[in-house]
Amino acid sequence: MCLRPCKLLRCRISTLARSSRLWTEDAFHLVTAYAAVQVVLLALPGVDLDEVEREVSQQCAALPRSDVASQALSHSSIVSVSGRDEAIKLSNMYAPEHLIVNVEDAEDWLPELDNAGSVFLGRWTPESVGDYASGTNHVLPTYGYARMYSGVSLESFQKSMTVQTLSKEGLKGLGPTVAHMADLEGLTAHQRAVTMRLQALS
Repeated sequence: MCLRPCKLLRCRISTLARSSRLWTEDAFHLVTAYAAVQVVLLALPGVDLDEVEREVSQQCAALPRSDVASQALSHSSIVSVSGRDEAIKLSNMYAPEHLIVNVEDAEDWLPELDNAGSVFLGRWTPESVGDYASGTNHVLPTYGYARMYSGVSLESFQKSMTVQTLSKEGLKGLGPTVAHMADLEGLTAHQRAVTMRLQALS
């Protein structure tokens, strides 16, 4: 197995596929958008890599934006994987902005897919649906930041706060531990805020 390191910061897609023609269509949807796009095919056993390369060559030559596609393809990769587990592991490490899971049992893969900006499950879910019609926000983490961040959603514009309240019994239970931790840090006022309350309860 060999995966070419990502030379660019804008990593767009990692695809898990058994269908070379559909994968190629998905790939060109992306590589004609920006020359800086990188497409990675994680090819499961049974994928005819020679057929994939033929499809890529034929479709690239026929595209109106073939110059852009050619630049993007020059830093894209095909990776042969041993099976589902390795494909999922590599995809989660790569943390693509878009992840197309082009397999029959795509929904069964979802619980193990942790790092992607937006996931497109199954053979009939092209990434272009996410661009125009499925209702998902298309401001997504690039640079592999899907390992740490989500895409923009309504939650991005909401504010939250935490609230704590202790009963007398709760303070008696937590207080000694909190006072000890504050003492270890040398924060006497923090410690006294607890111990004075505990004294008042005794």
